[in-house]
Amino acid sequence: MALFAGYPEAALPGTYDEMFAGETARSSFARIARLLEAITPDELARTQHLAEAALMQQGVTFSVYGDARGTEKIFPFCLLPRLVAADDFRRLERGLQQRLRALGMFLDDLYGEQKILAANVIPAEMVLGAAGYRPMLRGIVPPGGVRIHISGVDLIRDANGTWRVLEDNLRTPSGVSYVVENRLISKRMFPRLFDAARVHRVDHYPTRLAETLRSVSPVGDDARAVALTPGPYNSAYFEHSFLARTMGLELVQAPDLFVDGDHVYCRTTRGPTRVDVIYRRTDEAFLDPEVFRPDSVLGIPGLMRAYAKGNVALANAPGNGVADDKAVYPFVPDMIEFYLGEEPLLEQVPTYVCLFEEDRSYVLEHLHELVVKAVDEAGGYGMLMGPQSTEAERDEFRRRIIAEPRRYIAQHRVELSSCPTWIAERGTVEPRRVDLRPYILTSREGPWVLPGGLTRVALARGSYVVNSSQGGGSKDTWVMKE
Repeated sequence: MALFAGYPEAALPGTYDEMFAGETARSSFARIARLLEAITPDELARTQHLAEAALMQQGVTFSVYGDARGTEKIFPFCLLPRLVAADDFRRLERGLQQRLRALGMFLDDLYGEQKILAANVIPAEMVLGAAGYRPMLRGIVPPGGVRIHISGVDLIRDANGTWRVLEDNLRTPSGVSYVVENRLISKRMFPRLFDAARVHRVDHYPTRLAETLRSVSPVGDDARAVALTPGPYNSAYFEHSFLARTMGLELVQAPDLFVDGDHVYCRTTRGPTRVDVIYRRTDEAFLDPEVFRPDSVLGIPGLMRAYAKGNVALANAPGNGVADDKAVYPFVPDMIEFYLGEEPLLEQVPTYVCLFEEDRSYVLEHLHELVVKAVDEAGGYGMLMGPQSTEAERDEFRRRIIAEPRRYIAQHRVELSSCPTWIAERGTVEPRRVDLRPYILTSREGPWVLPGGLTRVALARGSYVVNSSQGGGSKDTWVMKE
């Protein structure tokens, strides 16, 4: 039986399929589709099993808090790649670079003169009331002038094939280790197919990240950088250790660092050594008990004093959370126009902000049609999927919105694009919904977009939830060369 037999007939109504247009493969992917078609379902099943075994042996896992079945599990992976055409990626790249420039300027302005608030481009109460806004950081200029060193922007493609930004991740974005590991597995399992496909590499990301970190060092080329992790019980610890190892940086925890004379030092067997750049994977609320949570045992007392003096660079900068607040998201196009004088190159999802009375009234009347999100939640939590909700769930969210309107936004459900996905239990290839998280590194020279990204896939039939903590999986993303 052919690998894609019956696939066009199984198309999800109203979706844009990434590989097929009706019964034929899209022109940019026709050659790769023919090569994939030569693989039988039995061969793919065996190769998929080998890939999963390799991922487990290599420790490519993640943790789900509160899961009684065990903390460590493999990140579900589908060997069939998600393809992105060269011209498609060029448009994405320009749009993402524009967006990150504007977001960086917004943060500089917000922690500086606050011109955008004075101009009433964004309501001041929307920004200053955000959980991620840190007023104590106002006036602090980060070393190197960069605040968003690493970002992961979640994208979807609507029914017309238009890319739309779903949300920005500007604090401690995760998932890039799976991008690199998925690529290693793809190349090992499909060597001839991969060579024939002419795909951009992604394995140089750790090198680019290390260069980005050192570029903002307060001491120049002789910088010492470390990766700070909360420890092995963190859900993303695999990624912390993976990136530290591949960047050639020491992986440290809070007890390994201390502050003396407004400088940061690392304890080593040869005595204390100065640290100039910290790639932090610890949430900022726990970074420094002198400034943030006083009960934190994951932080370094005095770290923010050293940062304020310009003696250590923190990637990402504290205070970024205000720029990826879901209630601030609707105003990013306004930021682009205000700071850059340009029209946004990437579209967004139209959003209702429940703090506004008119929006709130509409949301409360149309809960059954909308996706409601708590602005301070992530990973698929704190959401109401209105079209699939019960009356009791809608009543609960109605109470929450009325009690805390600033905490909620709502959107009409946007149809995610679909992609051919191997369904092991049935031994078939079926369409499943996907999103895409590209990773952008920003140094003194500006933003650079990794030509790839984490494609997350909703593995359950009919599902829209792609998050790994909610049962989603991932695919390798093949960005084609010219």
